[in-house]
Order: sequence, then structure tokens, then C-alpha cells
Amino acid sequence: MVEADNAKARSALDLNSRAAMNRLFGIFLFLAVSVAASRRASAPVELWAFTGPWDARSDSSLRANAPHLDVAVTGWIGLDSSTAQPIIPSPYPDTMRLGNSRIKRMAIVTSWHGDRFHPSSIRTLGRDDTRLARAAGAIAGHAAALHYSGLVLDFESLERADRHSLLHVIKAIADSAHARHVATVVVAIPAVDTVVYPAKPLVAVADLVMPMLYDQHWSTSAPGAISEPDWVRSALAGRIAEVGASRIVAALPLYGYRWSLKTKAAAQDVTFTDAKRSAAQAGVQLTRDSKTNTLRGAKPGDWEIWVTDSELLSNLVRQTKDAGVDRIALWRIGQEDPAIWRAIAR
Repeated sequence: MVEADNAKARSALDLNSRAAMNRLFGIFLFLAVSVAASRRASAPVELWAFTGPWDARSDSSLRANAPHLDVAVTGWIGLDSSTAQPIIPSPYPDTMRLGNSRIKRMAIVTSWHGDRFHPSSIRTLGRDDTRLARAAGAIAGHAAALHYSGLVLDFESLERADRHSLLHVIKAIADSAHARHVATVVVAIPAVDTVVYPAKPLVAVADLVMPMLYDQHWSTSAPGAISEPDWVRSALAGRIAEVGASRIVAALPLYGYRWSLKTKAAAQDVTFTDAKRSAAQAGVQLTRDSKTNTLRGAKPGDWEIWVTDSELLSNLVRQTKDAGVDRIALWRIGQEDPAIWRAIAR
């Protein structure tokens, strides 16, 4: 009987010890997660910005806000839609110089030419190795001559059958760039199109991917938010699941659209200043849509505007950091709410 009582006492003591240990482990885990989240929130972001070399407002914004930036994408290398060769010299010459600034300069390489993307350029290069080698060499040589530290490759409007050509072209350009000491090659990809633009095989041939976390509603869609926080969070989580946060540059918007309610014409891009001016002239208010945290305004029977402002962008930057991504790109400066620089300053 005494032995049984002692056994029960030992058993109770063991249970109490295990319960105490479980409580301690739970507290430790909670503290570890909290510390990790705090570090992510306070860690500096590497901030990239695209300019529009055709837009003097981009240059003005870059000069004024350079201290906030780590990378400026100032160069433009378009692929000719008939020959698929880079158009060098560019119709948009890169004349931006920032003296002794620490900013790294990069260039975009794009199949956009005229008024749209030309997927035929990538298809042509993908099936002609001689033509591809010539194009890749010219791009790398031009980038090295202008002392670019990297390239952003933007080849949109492709289809599933083009995946092999896309990977083949990117590898050739990346190999040529690396051989000329152009260190970083990034592939811009649609936020949620994982069929044509799967991130994992892309980072096998390039250094980073850049999900374009905007155009949830686009110029030919119905009016709506460009980057609703819930949509951005979901899209970014999907890309992180593919390749991990360290291989991602998250691209966020600075612009808006004005959709015509009278015609079926494509929406016009608008800057934050444009949006405020249109609203003021029409005597309407830009108010925040509670579901999407986005500023919107409408002139009944005429137009509807949705535009990014500092509050929305701050929200998007915060949730991007919380997801573990520490590189953020802004498309594109010169269009922004001026208050963003105070909101996201380190």
C-alpha cells in the first residue's frame, strides 16, 4: 500500500514537472517568435526605385529622395520587335548622375516596344542561339560600359508554351552579364501567374525574382484596387513558398488608374498629384475604401479613380517586411504621394 502511494506521488510529481516544462517551453517559444518578429519589423529594407527615363518627374524625385534609396533602375534597354536585338543606344538615354551617391544603378531590359509587350522577341531569341548570343553579349556589354550593377528583365505577355524560351533567354543574358561583372540579374514576374512564370526555375538561371505586386485591377479591367493588402499578402506568400523570401524583390506601386465610365477605352495611368487634381476639379472627394485601404473617387457618369497613397504603401511595406522580404522596389518614382518618403524612411 505504501509503495503504491509512493508510486502515485512520483507519478503526480512527474506530471507536474512535465506541465511546468511545457509551460516554460511555451513561454520560450512565444518570446522567440516575438523577438524574431520584432527584428524583422526593425530590420532595414533595401529600397529600390524604378525611374521613367522619359519623365522629368522621375529624375526630380530621384535627385530629391536619393538618400532613402539603395538601388535606382535608371537605364532602359528595349528589344526590337522585328530583330529581337537590343535597341542601343536607347531612345531613352540614361543621363542620370548622382555624384558620390552610394546608390547602385541598374537597367531594365524589356520586350515592351511601342505601346505593348512583344512576346515574339523572346520566341525569336529562344529558337535562334546565334541571335540570342549576339543579343545577350550586346546587353551585357552596354550594361558594363554604363557601370550598371545589375539588370531587371521584364518579358511579359508570354504563354505557357513559351516557358522553355523564357528560361533559355534569361540564362543566356544572365551568363553574359555575370561574365562582364554585372552582378545581379532579376526577373520581373506577374504576381500570381505561376504557370508561365514559375519562380523556382527562374531563380535557377537568374539571381532574384521580382513579383510585381500590382495591377490586381488593370487598365482594361473593371475599376478597382491596384494592390489590395490581402491580395498582396496572398500573392507574396505564394512566391515565398516557391523560392524563399531571400530570393525575392517585392515590387509595389506608386500610381493609380482613372477609368472612363463613358467609353470602353483603357484606363489612364495617374499620379497621386493627378488624382488629387482631377478630384478637386470635379468637386469630389478621394476617400479610403475600407475593404482595400485604397483611395478612390468617382465623378458619376464620367470617371472612377483608384490610387496609391502613403498610408496604403506603408501598410504594404510593413506586411512585406513581416513576411521576411527585405528588398522592396517602387514602380515608379515621380508618380508618388510625396508623404511616402517620410512614411518609409529608415
